[in-house]
Amino acid sequence: MKAIILAAGRGERMRPLTDHTPKPLLRVGGKALIEWHLLKLAAAGVVDVVINHAWLGEQIQDYLGDGARYGVSIQYSAEHTALETAGGIKKRFPCSAPNLF
Repeated sequence: MKAIILAAGRGERMRPLTDHTPKPLLRVGGKALIEWHLLKLAAAGVVDVVINHAWLGEQIQDYLGDGARYGVSIQYSAEHTALETAGGIKKRFPCSAPNLF
């Protein structure tokens, strides 16, 4: 199974926490928010994950790496300027092809 995580938001409501840390890397219960999602996806049988990111996205890539420690394979789709939700999906999947990864 495959999944996409939309993690490109600025996290305005979480400021000032998100001024230097992307919202997906904020820690809750001893883990970064995005780690909880990756672990649940892996437990559900998802093996391929695309993470769409923009704000401080390189921190997300550096922290998560290839996904092996979560039991998934991660690919990244970087937005250099925020494209909003539909824009991030369209950038990664420009056509409605059946094989999205």
